[in-house]
Amino acid sequence: MNIQIYIDQGGIIVTVLIAMFGLGFTLILWKLFVILYVRVRREKIYAQYKNNISKDSDIHTLELMVSEIMGSLESGLNTIKTIATISPLLGLLGTVIGIYTAFVGISQDGLGDPSSFADGISMAMITTIAGLIVSIPHYIGYNYLIAMMNKLELLYLQELYSYTKSKDA
Repeated sequence: MNIQIYIDQGGIIVTVLIAMFGLGFTLILWKLFVILYVRVRREKIYAQYKNNISKDSDIHTLELMVSEIMGSLESGLNTIKTIATISPLLGLLGTVIGIYTAFVGISQDGLGDPSSFADGISMAMITTIAGLIVSIPHYIGYNYLIAMMNKLELLYLQELYSYTKSKDA
């Protein structure tokens, strides 16, 4: 089972999907590292914002502070989401091209030579599989990162809000 054979049969579409997988997986790992780093360094980041909080700070001001912290974490997430969305469509494009190629082979050679038909169907199946292999982990990774960021955002908001309440006392 040589992977190069599958890449060759899938053509340019599988090559593009492999490149998208590499880019997306790198982004997922990078975002995971950054989110974990921000979570670990929460106290230092939190301390920077404490100085800007007065006892008169309302929830809107606190939300703006947290949005500022979280804004930098959001970069790259749209790329991951786009890869998760587009890769099955590229797989479907490969399926259509492969089936078209199969029918062109039948129209040129007739049904006497099944290999011309089989090549097109093979391309169709390989590109479909490759599109799903790229899409599924990126979809899961995107949702996991969003959930981590939502928890982190809520944590920051709760800490800043509790700090304003402690200033009131």
